[in-house]
Amino acid sequence: MLNNKKILIIGIRNKWSIAFGIAEESYKEGAQLIFVYKGKDNEDKIKELIEPFANSKYYDISDISCEDEMRRVIQKMKKENGKVDGIVHAVAHAYTDDLHNDFINTSKEGFIHALDVSSYSFVMLSRLALEYDFLNDNASLVTLSYYGSIKVLPGYNVMGVAKAALESEVRYLAENLGKQGIRVNAISAGPIKTLSAKGIKDFNSMLEIAEKKNPMQKNVTQRQVGSAVAFMLSEMSSGITGQTIYVDNGYSIMGI
Repeated sequence: MLNNKKILIIGIRNKWSIAFGIAEESYKEGAQLIFVYKGKDNEDKIKELIEPFANSKYYDISDISCEDEMRRVIQKMKKENGKVDGIVHAVAHAYTDDLHNDFINTSKEGFIHALDVSSYSFVMLSRLALEYDFLNDNASLVTLSYYGSIKVLPGYNVMGVAKAALESEVRYLAENLGKQGIRVNAISAGPIKTLSAKGIKDFNSMLEIAEKKNPMQKNVTQRQVGSAVAFMLSEMSSGITGQTIYVDNGYSIMGI
């Protein structure tokens, strides 16, 4: 599906991350991969992590929410690789206290931080990619959301608000960028045991409930999510934009 396509994945951390599953499936479909990771001190770990993806490139960024940093990285990537055919935004963060305490106690600083990193960074990334002519014709942008954007999940708290904003952004960006032939979508994955998920209070309970309640009676895997993202990056999904696609084994359809 992705032969001769250059795909940028922002936010890879380790082999358990959803971004890694996306990389595996996109690479399997023929994509040439470019990665952006946080922190120059993580270079050795990232280099080893992406070694299975031949001819891939990687770039560090100190702060995904810093516009100057993002400008620098995009300019460097374009100079060294040319334009890309797709971008995967796999970035989110909230302070631990704001996930462990009741939502009503969310600090103003924590609220702004969660939305800045998890939501606004996607708007900024999209705008800068357009500004620097970084996207090929018919490019596809994909971000990652979660069911906590539309339903209350204890412990998800401010991240649920950030994901709700993200899903709304997808719709507005799809309208804006559609004029240039660019598609924008979100994948709402079921719960997956990632390093980030460990910060959510009682996450194991969320996994158990989702497995018990969804129609398939099992939780989704990184690769299942990765396959869906690869499809959304490909021309096979050329008629889909502005959507949040659920990859959760049907958990979101259940009423109880």
